[in-house]
Amino acid sequence: MNTMRKLLLGLALVGGQLIFAQKVTGAKVENSPKKEQQASISKEKISLYNDNFLKFIDALQASDRKTIDGLLSEKVKEIVTDNVLKKVKDGIDPNKKLEILKAGYYKTMDGLNHPSIKYKYAGESSSKEAITAVFEDDGKILGVLPAK
Repeated sequence: MNTMRKLLLGLALVGGQLIFAQKVTGAKVENSPKKEQQASISKEKISLYNDNFLKFIDALQASDRKTIDGLLSEKVKEIVTDNVLKKVKDGIDPNKKLEILKAGYYKTMDGLNHPSIKYKYAGESSSKEAITAVFEDDGKILGVLPAK
């Protein structure tokens, strides 16, 4: 079951739906009013996330696994295989520069909102999304979704 789950998680990571290897604890959620997630992300955080993502892309192009692992969230490290990285790499045009299209939050399957940045290729007139990166608050990368 565990390898099947990892396989599904790995496929989901590149397949469009982002799923995380998270163990759900038996903790009950009390009926308290939900705090609304702040709609905007600070410029400092966006800068941190963007820097980490661009480092990830450079490391991906150079096949620098050590740097890639250092930028990934602990939650996804074990499911991000070389095969998954190859699919992500194939979904990104290395000859085009990425620029931020918009920053916001991405709701994952566990119902949590995570900071995310949508990128487009620089110089393209349309605001067509090329890739989305999803982060933990500390800047570690949780997932990458090429738009293809």
